[in-house]
Order: sequence, then C-alpha cells, then structure tokens
Amino acid sequence: MTASAVAVLASSTPQESQLPDRCEPGRPWPLGATLTDSGVNFAVYSSIATRVELCLFDRTGTREVRRLVLPSRTDDVWHGFVPGLPAGTRYGVRVHGPYQPQQGLRCNPNKLLLDPYARQLDRPLRGGSWQYAYTLGGPARDLAMDASDNAAGAAKCVVLDPAFDWGEDRRPQVPMADTVFYEVHVRGFTKLMEDVPHAQRGTFAGLASEPAIAHLKKLGVTSVELLPVHAFNDERRLIDLGLANYWGYNTVAFFAPEPRYCAGGDPNDFKRMVKALHAAGLEVILDVVYNHSCEGNHLGPTLFLKGIDNPAYYRLVPEDRRYYSDVTGTGNTLDISHPATLRLMMDSLRYWVEEMHVDGFRFDLAPAIARDGRYEFDHRSPFLAAVAQDPVLRQVKLVAEPWDIGDNGYQVGGFPAGWSEWNGRYRDSVRDFWRGTDGAVQEFAARLAGSADIFGPSRRSPVASVNLVTVHDGFTLNDLVSYNEKHNEANAEDNRDGESHNRSWNCGAEGETDDDEVLALRERQKRNFLATLFCSRGVPLLLGGDEMSRTQGGNNNAYCQDNPVSWFDWGRERREDPLLDFTSQMIALRQELPVLRDNRWPTGQADEDDRIDLSWYSVWGLPMTEEEWTNPSVRCIAALFDGRFTPVNGQPSLSVLLLFNASDEAVMFTLPDAAGVQEWRVRVDTGEGLFTHEEAERVQPQAHLELEAHAMAVLVEGRDG
Repeated sequence: MTASAVAVLASSTPQESQLPDRCEPGRPWPLGATLTDSGVNFAVYSSIATRVELCLFDRTGTREVRRLVLPSRTDDVWHGFVPGLPAGTRYGVRVHGPYQPQQGLRCNPNKLLLDPYARQLDRPLRGGSWQYAYTLGGPARDLAMDASDNAAGAAKCVVLDPAFDWGEDRRPQVPMADTVFYEVHVRGFTKLMEDVPHAQRGTFAGLASEPAIAHLKKLGVTSVELLPVHAFNDERRLIDLGLANYWGYNTVAFFAPEPRYCAGGDPNDFKRMVKALHAAGLEVILDVVYNHSCEGNHLGPTLFLKGIDNPAYYRLVPEDRRYYSDVTGTGNTLDISHPATLRLMMDSLRYWVEEMHVDGFRFDLAPAIARDGRYEFDHRSPFLAAVAQDPVLRQVKLVAEPWDIGDNGYQVGGFPAGWSEWNGRYRDSVRDFWRGTDGAVQEFAARLAGSADIFGPSRRSPVASVNLVTVHDGFTLNDLVSYNEKHNEANAEDNRDGESHNRSWNCGAEGETDDDEVLALRERQKRNFLATLFCSRGVPLLLGGDEMSRTQGGNNNAYCQDNPVSWFDWGRERREDPLLDFTSQMIALRQELPVLRDNRWPTGQADEDDRIDLSWYSVWGLPMTEEEWTNPSVRCIAALFDGRFTPVNGQPSLSVLLLFNASDEAVMFTLPDAAGVQEWRVRVDTGEGLFTHEEAERVQPQAHLELEAHAMAVLVEGRDG
C-alpha cells in the first residue's frame, strides 16, 4: 500500500474515540455497508451462522477497537445499524457457527472476513498464512480449525461514501454492429507510458490520461474491454516464486475496484476514468469473474464466502461435501443456482452499471454460471433467466466466454438471444487458414461470413459473434507469427502451463531472427490477420498491443508476469511501428464500408433480380465449385459482398471484394464480373500495405490482380463522383 493511499484513508478514518459502542437493529436490506446521514447499516447473509460480529478498526487497520454483535436476523440476513459511524471506517466481520468441513461447514470466528458487498478495500491482498482457517502444515490439514486471530494482518473493508459528480456523463451507446472491442490490462497499458505522470501509470487515472485516450482515439476502437478490475488476491504460491496474479482472475470482492489500480488509494479513480472515456466517446466493458473466487479448493484460503456460508456460495461434491465441484480449473465453482449467490452476482452487475456507469460485461467461463442446480448448462438457468428479465442489464452489452472445463462445457453458439459470444471457432479457423492447413477453406469462409451455422439457430444475428484472433490468454499477434511452441519457462511451471496447440506458425524461424525474408513474411501475416478480422461479419476484438507488435517472448500464459513481459512497450520503435497505422486505417475502412458491418446473415442465394448478397469465387473469377470447396489443397478464395443489399439513406453502399492467397506462391486473381460493378479499386494489399482513399482513386481499372504468397487484398467498388 502506497504512502499516499495510507494518507487518504487515514484522513477519512475516525478516531477511536469517535467509534460508537452500540448497534441498533437496523434493516436487512440492502446488503453490505450502507452509509446514511445518521450512521451506517450493515447486513450480511448467512444461513449457517449462529452469530455475526461487526469488527471496527483504527485508522491503521491493524488494531480492532470495537466488536459489535449484529443484533437482528431476518430471513438469514444478519443486520444492525451503527449510529454516528462515518465514511472511511474500516471494518470486517466474524461469523460464528459450525466448523465441520466434512459437511461443508467452515465457520471460524478467529478469522476476520471481508464483507461480500464491500465497496472498497483498504489494501491489495497478497497471499499469506493469515488467510487460512486451518493450521498450515498440520497433519489433519483443513479438518482442524486454526484458533489464532488474524485480524491484525487481514485486509479490511472501508465504508464508502458513494457521492460523485458525474456531471453530464452519457453512455456512448455504440451499436453492436459498429463496435470494435479493445482488450487491455489497466496496469500494463500505461505502466511504461512516459507521457503519463509517474504516480498515475498503471492505474485507472493513467488509462484516463490524455496520452492514453489519444492512442485509443487514433486507433478508432469504440469499446475498451478491461481485464478484471474487481479486487483480487495474489496466491501465496506465486508470491513465494516472486510472481503475481497479474491478470486478476482471482476475485475477492465483486463490488470493490482493485486498490492497486486506484491512484492515491482513491476508489473514485475508477469513476473518473469512466467519465473521461465516455467524454471521448469510448465505452467501458468489464471482464468479470463470477464463476469462481480466490478461495480455491478445500485447502485454499478463507477470506469471505467460504467462512460466511460455504454451502450456499459454492458447489460442493454431493458425496463428500468437504470437497468442491470444479468446472473452472481454479479449485472451486460458485453456485449461481443458489438464491444468495445469484442475488450477490445480480446486485454486483447492477452496481457496476448504475453506480459505476460501465457499458457492458464480458463473462469469464460463462457456462459455469449458466449451469442449473443439476450442474447442467441450460439457456434457461437461473442466472440467464435473471439477466433476461433485468431492466438494467438489458441496456448494456453482454458477452460470454462460452466454455468451461466441465462436462458439455464448450458452448459456442449455446447462449440465448441478447448475448454475444467470443467465437473460438473463428480464432481457430482463421489461424488454420493463414498457416496453410489443408482443408481450411470452408470453415474459414463460414467464419468470415459471420458464423450463421453457429449463431443462426438461436435466432441471433452476426453481432452474436465476437471475432478474435488473439486475446490475453495465448500468444500475442506478433508471437503468433513468431513461435511454433510456447515458451513459458518464466512462469516457473516447467513450461507445462498454457495451451500447447496454438495453431501458430513462426514463418521459418523460432523467435527472434535477423532473416529479412522471415521478418517480411511475419509482417505480412500480421497484416493478413488484422485485415481479415476487420473485414469479417460480426464484431471484431483487438488485443491491446497487437497494433504495435507487442511481444511476450513466446509466453502464451503470462497471467503471473507483472513486469515488462506483459507491459506495453511505448519505446519509439513500437510507437512508430507501421502496423499501428495499418490497424488504424483498417478500422477506419471497416467504419467506412457499411457492407462489412451488415447485421444480417448473407444467404448466398440469388434474389428476384438475380443479385447475390455474398458470392464466393476461385482465382479464375468463377463461382467456387463443390470440388474446389472440398479440395484440401485449395489455399485461395475470393469473397464478394454486394453493397446493394446494404442500402444507406436509400442508396446502395459500395460493394467489397476480398481476395485471399494463403499459398506459398504468388497468384494471379481474375476479378469476377458480378454485382454490377464496373470498376474495382484496390484499397488494401497486405503485400504492399494500405492504400489511402486518394491513392485508390488513382488505381486504374483492371481485370486481374496478382497477390504475392501469403497475402490478401481488399477491393472496393469504384464509382464516379
């Protein structure tokens, strides 16, 4: 915790003499700590507790100075009102009840617990022995309750004053069809950005700074998707190795911003960031983790839910309730089918929309939270049903990561109307096509056209598909074309972690090289991936840093690398990377051409005027034959999107022709005579770079176009005037 953060909290925390010594009955709703003009109401759910105590601490957060029993219980909500208690008070709870791990009961009043509804934590959480409710190293392990008091070293909740001047803040409300997601880590984005004041680097304030916003605006993205910003815990194992849980998929507080990202320890730093990004026309999307918590399995720490009501909040193994059902790979799975857990998650989501003004969510391992009481994925599960009828959440973007590791856990296309999904099949097919895999053409074509075969059966449109080539989990774009194998040795897991089948291609050399031919091919491949992404039907997602060839040195699982391996390199070489301009212009081209953003499924069938919305052609300029579609050696294809099917203000938009050559040789394409187009003008040739609009006007009409090996072109209908 920084000195400035301590100063902020110390200035707002009451003196010991100011702390009340009585607790009135209060109200059972809302849950958590609610500040009023006359004090603070506290409410905590536990169906197994025999007593719940509220513990108040001094301004250092190390000494407990008041312990008040919550005097009332209403429908398993323990509640009380402390008159005169001000904002800034540090607190925690102790839950008395049975400690019987074999029955799934893990109450230990010797351990200070975090309020699940805490709006602010007084410090970042770093794993240590104080976090465990059993004696570490003992022969009985978790079966023996530890009697030592951990309050002095435990993190504390802080009573938050929610007042904030939002001014004229307005949500950008970018239509999904016009959206371009930009996935980025709050800390890593500005940690090395020299134009940002040092104290703001790696914080919400840094992301809200003029240099950061200028980069986002230059790119042309519309929606900044932040890796987890809920407060999280660094696992003890990582700390012992000198590492950290950099990504933050280890949530400990579903309402509180991560203290490490709050400049000066001020939780309003998040609100100021949202306000600044909104003023720049940028949406804020949160990557949220409601499928598991940081408390791990039966040998994990006890920080909040496990010690408050373990059988309510977690899915336990029915045959032996000491153990946790795990479809997340983290040791536990939250039981969203339980009313208390469902309420916690829904209250959290609404809080971030209503109080924090975010514009949407990406749900980590979403099938895990869409499972019913029988642990089966169900599009009518309690969580999905609750979201579907919620008037607040229906106004924001909802994106699922549609897989977990449980039975029937791969659910791409399985979510209901109103949801979009990360399209893992898009990622795989595009990678396969551009690395020259046999028989990749049909799958590639289906993904380019929006994946109607996946999302059409649920009566959704192309915006249900969030198209991605790279994301935080895996290789960066630069590494995708530079490494055949993962290189995760720095993670201290003997390179066993991370995906082994990356569908990557190093273009002829593993890692860094000075071979000019290999380097030129890599640059061409990066342009191929980006041009494909922004010319596909659906919603594109760009991994932050790919526009500047960010590398992780071949690490495809940098979750624990809070260092330059993961941080953005803002050196001159990166800032002047031609790929940055290429990416920016590709996004601008997508916004310029409505036919690429059309939110209707192409049929590929002729209408009454013999027009076809999407046609596929061979290198000869003739319609693809069944033999060509099924020939595993075919590496070239052309797609023609007819702009007459996408009118703007009553007038047809420009048609677009895409040429793809994934072969090892240069290919001469014959341009098809179709869609009523008299003249094609080359706007993009990934072998040469991107043409500006003015340059395109000077390109002479042509019937043929040669593409070098591993290249693609974007041609746009030419019209007079």
